Amino acid sequence: MVFRKPLGAALMAVTLFSLPAVAVEDSLQQQETIDKSAVTSQKRIDSLADQTADDLQNYRIASQRLESLTIYNQQMEKLIASQKAEISSIQKQTAEIDNIETGALPLMLKMTETLEQLLAADVPFLKEERQDRVANLRTLIDRADVTAGEKYRRIMEAYLVEVEYGRTIEAYRGELVIENEARTVDFLRIGRVGLFYQTLDGNESGRWNNSRGAWELLDSGYRTSVRDGLRIARKQTPPELLTLPVNAPAQ
Repeated sequence: MVFRKPLGAALMAVTLFSLPAVAVEDSLQQQETIDKSAVTSQKRIDSLADQTADDLQNYRIASQRLESLTIYNQQMEKLIASQKAEISSIQKQTAEIDNIETGALPLMLKMTETLEQLLAADVPFLKEERQDRVANLRTLIDRADVTAGEKYRRIMEAYLVEVEYGRTIEAYRGELVIENEARTVDFLRIGRVGLFYQTLDGNESGRWNNSRGAWELLDSGYRTSVRDGLRIARKQTPPELLTLPVNAPAQ
């Protein structure tokens, strides 16, 4: 049996094998050039893609920063408005300081004078400490570098200390002068109704007689009560009922 190739295939094969070697080489170079161009183009595409991604990220960061700055600026506007209102208030208060001090100074002087009179008429406990407090207030009032508000606050503190004396019990050691003779004794203060003393050996007790304005001796029967009162004031024993003479309130 005889096989025959199709005429078209035979012609194609003849044509392919009949191409000159130079034409084949040119085709390969063109293909290589095309491949290199494709690689270059792909690199450019990759580079543009990376740049686009970077630009997008920068845009997002810039948008977030813009949002943060917008919120910050809004908050700063509120703060500035508040500061302007505060400045206006301070300026107004500063303008009124002279009037405030002019009206407050006579009141503070009167309060200090009243406090001094109270000390002179009161039971003579902690006398030096309380007198020093009043003297410091008088010095404070004369100082130009202290505000009127601070002066008034210090005066009120002194009044509060005096008020506290009226509802507390206290024991302290100090010097007692009777008929030009000074002795160290223990004092017992019960509010403002009673001020007692007892010598350190416990053999003598006395009290301040407010109506007479002088110290007087107590009967020996009161020694134990004074001693117990001193211990109670020092929190050495629990509170208990004491039998002691007190100053009757003025009628």
